[in-house]
Amino acid sequence: MPTVVYQLPDGSTSSVDVPAGQTVMDGSVRNNLPGIVAECGGSCSCATCHVYLHEDSAAVFGEATAEERDLLEFLEGVQPCSRLACQLVLSPDAGTVTVAVPSSDY
Repeated sequence: MPTVVYQLPDGSTSSVDVPAGQTVMDGSVRNNLPGIVAECGGSCSCATCHVYLHEDSAAVFGEATAEERDLLEFLEGVQPCSRLACQLVLSPDAGTVTVAVPSSDY
């Protein structure tokens, strides 16, 4: 089962086993981790699940869709490694994925 390491806004980390086929957002929400609000429930329409995907983990996922890039374009603090956690679907061979959850005012 894939593992997601969440680097949380308060500086702590949390490792969560997330079943393949679920998203990085699902792992956070189902474990009540702070920082990923997920207002739209994962439909790629709100950008409240913004994360920074670590370089070592980027190869696990495909490129961002045009819809995802459009949402990211208007966020503060966007970096080249910014992604929406609802769009990061874990495959069975994902291994360990690391994301940093930016602090926000949602």
